Amino acid sequence: MNDTPIGLLFAALAVLILMSGFFSSSETSMMALNRYRLKHLRGQGHRGARRASKLLDRPDRLIGLILIGNNLVNIMASAIATVIAIRLYGDAGIAIATVLLTIVILIFAEITPKTIAALHPERVAFPFSLVLLPLLQLFLPLVAAINSITNGILRLMGFKPDATDSEALSQEELRTIVTESGSMIPRRHQRMLVNILDLEEVTVDDIMVPRNEVFGIDLNDDDATILDQLQHSTHTLVPVWNEDINDIKGVLHLRKLSRVLDGDGLNRDALMVEIQAPYFIPENTPLHTQLLQFQQKKLRLGIVVDEYGDVMGLATLEDILEEIVGEFTSNLIEEQEEVIALKGGGTVCTGTISIRELNRQQEWDLPTDGPKTLSGLALEALETFPCGPVAVQIPGYVIEVVAIDGNLISRLRITPNDEDIRSVRPTAA
Repeated sequence: MNDTPIGLLFAALAVLILMSGFFSSSETSMMALNRYRLKHLRGQGHRGARRASKLLDRPDRLIGLILIGNNLVNIMASAIATVIAIRLYGDAGIAIATVLLTIVILIFAEITPKTIAALHPERVAFPFSLVLLPLLQLFLPLVAAINSITNGILRLMGFKPDATDSEALSQEELRTIVTESGSMIPRRHQRMLVNILDLEEVTVDDIMVPRNEVFGIDLNDDDATILDQLQHSTHTLVPVWNEDINDIKGVLHLRKLSRVLDGDGLNRDALMVEIQAPYFIPENTPLHTQLLQFQQKKLRLGIVVDEYGDVMGLATLEDILEEIVGEFTSNLIEEQEEVIALKGGGTVCTGTISIRELNRQQEWDLPTDGPKTLSGLALEALETFPCGPVAVQIPGYVIEVVAIDGNLISRLRITPNDEDIRSVRPTAA
C-alpha cells in the first residue's frame, strides 16, 4: 500500500466514509419507520414498504448486517487514513489521522446522515432497502453465525432474544395517537374517535334520562289528557305505564297513532295492542355493549332498571350516538336553558343536568366517578339536604344552591375557583 498513489488512497477513503454514512443512516431510518404507517403502505402495494417490512421481520439480522458493514468500512478507513498520515507526516501522522478521521466520521458518517434519516425515515429507508436486501442475502451466513453467538450470550444473561413486544396498541396509546395527529385528523373527528374509546368507561346510567324527567303516558289519566300529550309530544317513542312508571306496559311509536284513534277518540284496547313490549337495561351496562344490543335487537329505546327492578330512567340510541358525535337533538318543550353563563361570573345550571354533559359543554373537570347530576354532586359535598341557599367548595369549583323545589335542588350556580375558601355547611332540614 506504500506504493499506491496518494490520490487513490484519498479516493478510497472518501468512498469508505460515504459507505459508513450509508450504513449509519440505514440503521436510523429503518428503526425510525412508523410500523403502522409501514403496514398501511405495504397493504397498498408500496414496493419500498414491502422491502422494508421484509428487512424488519428479522431486526436482529438487519442490525447485524448494518453493524458488520459499518464496522468493516470504519476499520478500513482508519487503516487507510493512517497510511496517508504516515506518508505525509511520518510517525506524528498516527495521532493526526486519529483526530482528523474521528471528526470527519462524526460529521459526515454519523451525525449528518443519521439526522437526515431521523427526519425523513421513509425517504431514506425505502431506496436504501434496494441495497440492504441483496447485501443481507449475500452475507446471510456470516450474519446468522454472528447472531447465533450473540443470541447465545443473551440467553446466558437471562434475556430472550426471540421475545418481542406486542405491536397491539392499548386504549391510552390509541388516544395519544389520535390527539397527537394534529392537522392530519380534524379536531371534530379527533373528539369523535376519543369518545368512541370512552364508550367502554361509560354506562347507561351516565347518559340516561332520569325517571322524573321521562315523558310518557299514564293509563290512569283520562282520554283527553292522553290525547293532548300524544298530539304535543316531541318524541317518536313514548313509554306507557299504569299509575306508576315502575308498572310500565310498553312503548308506543307515534307512527302508529292513527291505529289507536277511532271516531270516539282514544281506543285504549287498540293502544294496548299497538305498544311494543318494554326492553329493560341493567343500570351498569357499558355503552359499547348497549349500542351493540340496540343494533342486534333493532331497538332505539330501553328502560334502565336497578338490581331490584325499579325503573331509574330510560336510554335511547340517540343518547349513545350523542356521546360520540356530540349533541345533535334539542328538547323543543324545554322551558328554560340548562346552562346560563352570568355576566358577573359563574354559571347557573339546572340541578338535573348531567355532570358529563356539563364537563363537555364548559370544558370543566368535575368528578364523574360518583353522582351523575350536578345536584347529586352538591348533596355529596354538603353531606345533608340544604334548608336554603348555601355554598360548598369542591376541588377547583364553588357550588352554590340557588333554588330548591321540595326535595329537589332545582338550580345551582357553579364557579371555577382554585382558591381555598371555607365551605358553608347548612343545618339539617
